[in-house]
Amino acid sequence: MVRVGILGAAGYTGGELIRLLINHPEAEIVFANSESNAGNKVYDVHEGLIGDTELEFTSEMPFDKVDVVFFCFGHGKSEAFLKEHTIPANVKIIDLAQDFRIKGDHDYVYGLPETHREEIAKCQHLANPGCFATCIQEGLLPLAKAGLLTHDIAVNAITGSTGAGQKPGATTHFSWRNNNFSVYKLFTHQHLHEICQTLNELRPVSAPRAIDTLDEGFEGDGITVDFIPYRGDFARGIFCTEVINCDKAQDKDAIVALYKEFFKDAAFTHYSDKALDLKQVVNTNKCLLHVEVFGRKIVVTSMIDNLLKGAVGQAVQNMNIMFGLDEKVGLNLKAAAF
Repeated sequence: MVRVGILGAAGYTGGELIRLLINHPEAEIVFANSESNAGNKVYDVHEGLIGDTELEFTSEMPFDKVDVVFFCFGHGKSEAFLKEHTIPANVKIIDLAQDFRIKGDHDYVYGLPETHREEIAKCQHLANPGCFATCIQEGLLPLAKAGLLTHDIAVNAITGSTGAGQKPGATTHFSWRNNNFSVYKLFTHQHLHEICQTLNELRPVSAPRAIDTLDEGFEGDGITVDFIPYRGDFARGIFCTEVINCDKAQDKDAIVALYKEFFKDAAFTHYSDKALDLKQVVNTNKCLLHVEVFGRKIVVTSMIDNLLKGAVGQAVQNMNIMFGLDEKVGLNLKAAAF
């Protein structure tokens, strides 16, 4: 049994993580930390869990009693927390923030199972990928490995309001978000760094370099991504379209074969021969992909649930891998029929 501690347990990701782990046959939640909610029942905050658990939030952090701790903090808070607190060396860490996703002076492994499975299985500290980053990368990985990403990549992706976190804001307020649509962080979204990092690692050494862009901050001498994120008027999910220009016309059957081969052993990433819609992935840990080819242009549709495959579902998947469990355990989630 994997003994689990959760920090930042009162937010959206904390609630989803608790929902998964109380039904995980190989995991036990030892503590769910929230200073502001200490002593309250978890279902007082995460009301959908009423009847499922009597777990209470606590201000305590008994790291000596757990095997793994999940950081469900906002971005920047994980690194600050570790400067002020000591976690035993034998306790694994899964960080859902962006603090350690970029390679640097740390030992965190980037937790994208489709590309880093062997490293994940051996690691002590893991940086869980971002939601947009997961969705966008999954759609591009086979093309990166095949050396077909030689031009700037145009990406449009729409996310649900839960991607902005639980704290209310001007652009998450229901009256503003409902029946509305907007663009934000044009070409500057923070997930671009980790996206380009993975794609450039996967690209064959012999592959031509992508054409430079004006933005030298995002691997301008390698694969680059022009990313336009949108706020959707729904709660959860990411719907992404990616347009890839190639130097010569591509055969659709050959491109589809690349995708099916690349993801043949993936537990949750699947290629669909039919066009996709967002409801197919909401409330699941799936990533679904579809490809169309128009001469020299490849158009990829990629979809995930931003709170599951884009956050805690993938984090639990990584926990399973880190502890030698079947990576599907506790994640047998089904999309609603309607």
